[in-house]
Amino acid sequence: MLETVRGPRQLIVGEGVAQNIPRVVAESGSRVLIVTDQVLLGQPGVADIVAAVREKVEVVEVFSDATADVPLTDVALAVSAAAEVDADVILAIGGGTVIDLAKIVGVIRRHGGTPRDYYGESRVPGPTIPLVAVPTTSGTGSELTPVSVLTDPDRALKVGVSSVHIVPDFAIVDPELTYTCPATVTAHSGIDAFCHAVESYTARPRAHGPRDPVEQVFLGRNPVTDHYALQAARRIARSLRRAVSNGGDTQARADMSYGSMLAGLAFSHAGNAAPHALQYPIGAATHTPHGLGVGLLLPYALDAARDAIGDRLAVLAGVCGLDVTDASDAEATDTFLTWLDGLLADIGIPPTLADIGVARADLPRFAEMASGVTRLIQNHPGPTDTASLTAILEAAWTGDRTRRS
Repeated sequence: MLETVRGPRQLIVGEGVAQNIPRVVAESGSRVLIVTDQVLLGQPGVADIVAAVREKVEVVEVFSDATADVPLTDVALAVSAAAEVDADVILAIGGGTVIDLAKIVGVIRRHGGTPRDYYGESRVPGPTIPLVAVPTTSGTGSELTPVSVLTDPDRALKVGVSSVHIVPDFAIVDPELTYTCPATVTAHSGIDAFCHAVESYTARPRAHGPRDPVEQVFLGRNPVTDHYALQAARRIARSLRRAVSNGGDTQARADMSYGSMLAGLAFSHAGNAAPHALQYPIGAATHTPHGLGVGLLLPYALDAARDAIGDRLAVLAGVCGLDVTDASDAEATDTFLTWLDGLLADIGIPPTLADIGVARADLPRFAEMASGVTRLIQNHPGPTDTASLTAILEAAWTGDRTRRS
């Protein structure tokens, strides 16, 4: 037995816990850089947090120009803002973009260099300055994870910085901060969280050597990640539709916050797989939201791997509330994939890659690019050669899953 479990120094979850943010920040440093975006800064809940931190902390600088997908220009600007106040703690308030930006700023603040120095796995040489992460969406799980995803203009797909050293020190998850999240963002972030849960539960298990938990970030599934993943899938399955259709449904919002958090804990160890790897080049080419892309691709990737994970898809069907008591694994898999199709349609995820502007001629090139994202592709439970990945994309482009029984 050789495993590891990763997470923040402290995780605080529940309605109203945002009131703890000023104290946690003040106990972590005296010169804080707050990272957020312009839309969030204009919302009363976030504005109140910023004001409360200003009352508690000696020096406060706000960087509110975070934009989608963490372009390197944002990183440079935020690093400069941190340097101006000699920041010794970072508070990130926002979705995955904001928190991922804060992570890489912390790396450069402590270790210098540029983001390109840290691309890949385990290239951050040690701990960064303290980071307090406060999500305002229920999706990426970035407040708990060892990954920061960036957009480099010199590369045709997104790049990741993956290291145990960039897991935030504190994660404060308050569902009340998600109440104003728009329906489309709720849908895209929520299905991303569901993908995290499902990809973690179906990830390829891998044998480990004693150095692997330190030298690698994603290690494949284990019983602990299975527990987190199934609990996440259960909560998201029963509440995502409700959260999208009625943002004021506080129970659904709580489920989504809790489910996203659990899914983040699961994939911090198990890792994501083919849907995420394939979305990298597709998202870069189409400029479509990350959650939309992974959600669209999920049923096709699962269908392609069903021979290896039919038993696990049957378990997921039951966890998601489907009646598969007397069904075979193949029947339960079909039931689960049909239900997933309906969920995606109900929350506005297009059914095919053609619908989001992907050219069919580009599919082999996208598959080739995705095959190079080793930290993700190695977790996919089915075949991962370029031809097999292209077949997944072909199915997703046409909408035809011919392997259905």
